[in-house]
Amino acid sequence: MRLHLLSAVALLALSLADRSPGAALPPWASSAPPLGVQADEGRGDQVRAPDLAAAAALFGLEWTSEELPQMLETVRERVADYQRLRGRPMANSVAPAPIGTPFLPGVQPGEVQWISAPALRLPRVTRPANLEEVCFWSLPELAALLRQGDTTSVELTSMYLSRLRRLDPHLHCVISFLPERALRQAAQRDEELASGVDRGLLHGLPWGVKDLMSVEGTRTTWGAKPYEEQVLDGTAGVVRRLDDAGAVLIAKLTLGALAMGDVWFGERTRSPWDLDRGSSGSSAGSASATAAGGVAFAIGTETLGSIVSPSVACATSSLRPTVGRVSRSGAMALSWTMDKVGPITRTVAGADLVFRAIEGRDAADPYSRDGEVPVKVRSVPAEPLRIGVPAGAFERSAELEEVLDELKADGHQVVSVRLPEYPVCSMLVILHAESAAAFDELTRSGRDDLLRRQDENAWPNSFRAAQMIPAVSYVQAQRLRSLLMVDMARALEDVDLLVHPPFAGGVLTITNLTGHPTVCAPFVPSAGPRGDGSPRTICFTGLPDQDEALLAAVAAWQSAHPEHVLHPETPWLEPEERAGGKDRESTDALGAGR
Repeated sequence: MRLHLLSAVALLALSLADRSPGAALPPWASSAPPLGVQADEGRGDQVRAPDLAAAAALFGLEWTSEELPQMLETVRERVADYQRLRGRPMANSVAPAPIGTPFLPGVQPGEVQWISAPALRLPRVTRPANLEEVCFWSLPELAALLRQGDTTSVELTSMYLSRLRRLDPHLHCVISFLPERALRQAAQRDEELASGVDRGLLHGLPWGVKDLMSVEGTRTTWGAKPYEEQVLDGTAGVVRRLDDAGAVLIAKLTLGALAMGDVWFGERTRSPWDLDRGSSGSSAGSASATAAGGVAFAIGTETLGSIVSPSVACATSSLRPTVGRVSRSGAMALSWTMDKVGPITRTVAGADLVFRAIEGRDAADPYSRDGEVPVKVRSVPAEPLRIGVPAGAFERSAELEEVLDELKADGHQVVSVRLPEYPVCSMLVILHAESAAAFDELTRSGRDDLLRRQDENAWPNSFRAAQMIPAVSYVQAQRLRSLLMVDMARALEDVDLLVHPPFAGGVLTITNLTGHPTVCAPFVPSAGPRGDGSPRTICFTGLPDQDEALLAAVAAWQSAHPEHVLHPETPWLEPEERAGGKDRESTDALGAGR
């Protein structure tokens, strides 16, 4: 039962007002306290449940007797965050971070980048007797099979649809199959190839999209029970781009409800390496289906780890592009200033191919844009790269440190880099506020009770607690974000890219705030794969808008060390449902023709 809150006095808001003597520091004062430290940081403990009730009344909100206690600890933690945001004085001229671009005064595009030549030489492949054995093949290999006339898009699409249907009861990775749309598209692609029309290397290849992207005439559920039957008008920009590139969409894949985690309204999406383990999220189905050979590739999204994290759990390759490089039109908004869309593939070379098809300005997304870095095309790097290692990043990842030896052996220079220190976790008030605004109606209607997860760390509690965020704290976090972007540009001015474990050193949070691109790639240390047979994951972070250069560099490393790319054996499938994928002439699935 909802409580009717009568008080009109916002005690919580008053408790957040800092009126202590001398609290206002002059801009850039040398006497400023250390970053993220303030004498009254513990004031969050003073917030009480009646404070929340009073503040909620002022905002026209009602919380239940169960919801108020659950919110209390979350709000207290965030009050401490607001104090940390005040730990660094800012000049009056510092503006909030822009939307859709990592470039602002002090962060200028580089002069040149090197990328792989756009035309790939297709390998010569041999069709196995059982077509399903190609399920793990690379995109160039599948493209070669089609162009050799050894299969058709209809046959390939039917195979992937059938395999994905058998995988799904184990992985719970699909929300909607699209067989009619897929087979219609596939037939059209076969007719085009027969008449000499080739849309590119993705022509005729089956893929899946995270179900927060709209597709005309289909459900777009956002993985959440309140939206289970939602049908949106129009088709997302990325889907339209891939339609134009000739790819064949076969399914809408799972995501954790409203883009958090791997639990959705139907089940929990599983890793194909270990069915007792979730695939992580929120691009849960995209990573799981790709790793298991259920699609040739997939599209995911990331706000704070939703491409990186499932890529780690499922051992896929992927790209989280520079913010703004890929259209978000037709996608569910979680954070307008942090959301990104990118490919999840089995090899980095595959991510490169998909990125080229989806990147660039889309009139339907006012914050999308073309890359701003001038491009000079070369087939190989002109000179060794300077690869930065964030200080302390490998301290808890001794096995992953072996990748540094490989990079050095490949001729690159590895140098230490110190990243700027900011209260980045406290700066996530940006995500808290924007996500709560995106789902304000859901919170106010009480339909947030329909979401499966209702614990303290789930969206319903987060959205409710975010109603208490002071507008000033949100804007201050965005202003700090501007300074972080400038300081990151300075920190990386002498390197071409960074290499780091996925979650080490705060790089994930920093780069999601600054908009830098990151590539995930599997890595098998000398001690061997993990207990479930899967590789570990190493990440490479590039400079803004140098996505092509980043992909080329990582694809070259992966191609030189193909032992890092493994596929799950899926022993949980019946014997007749398994696929080998060994019988082919070309085993170079990585960067063929680079």
